[in-house]
Amino acid sequence: MKDYLISQYIDNELDLDEKITFVETVHEDRWFTDETVTLLKQEKRLRTDPALPLPALPQLIRERRTPPPDWFAFWFKPFAGFAAGAVAVILFALFRPGVPPSPQGEQHRFVVYLPESSQARIIGTFTNWQPVSMEQVGSSGYWTLTLRVPEGEHRYSYMIEEDRLVADPTVMTREQDDFGGENSVIEVRGLAI
Repeated sequence: MKDYLISQYIDNELDLDEKITFVETVHEDRWFTDETVTLLKQEKRLRTDPALPLPALPQLIRERRTPPPDWFAFWFKPFAGFAAGAVAVILFALFRPGVPPSPQGEQHRFVVYLPESSQARIIGTFTNWQPVSMEQVGSSGYWTLTLRVPEGEHRYSYMIEEDRLVADPTVMTREQDDFGGENSVIEVRGLAI
């Protein structure tokens, strides 16, 4: 099946003959139609602005809570160290390196156009920052990978060749990483696509 046509259709990269082939395939193949609609809905969600406006700083200052009574601090201090240690152990157990991604979550298809690359991988919070190889789509220049991505906010980049990281050009939400680069940021929700 010509899966790459879906990505090229979404990115408006088809010539007239390819558009005719695309429309004929959509009308003939129910799976292809469903896959196209799924990816179009996903693209629509990615193009919406997920950022929520923050309240103005003076409002935050006015909403500051009063400190707890002294008796609370007296009883809480001995347990604060224990609580911090327990949280650290739990976080380490959940996010230790080398643990494969959870099978829970939504199927998410990643597609990137890298015609000059001989290798492409994805790396992000949903892979525990371990590179996962992507599959080249024929000689079209597109690389693709479908993964189960847990619900929540995730950061990721594409790893080109062995060492070059680039943000996803189709995702507008990005943030600077600690190494001077950029990561793409996506929000995965438990909604049916």
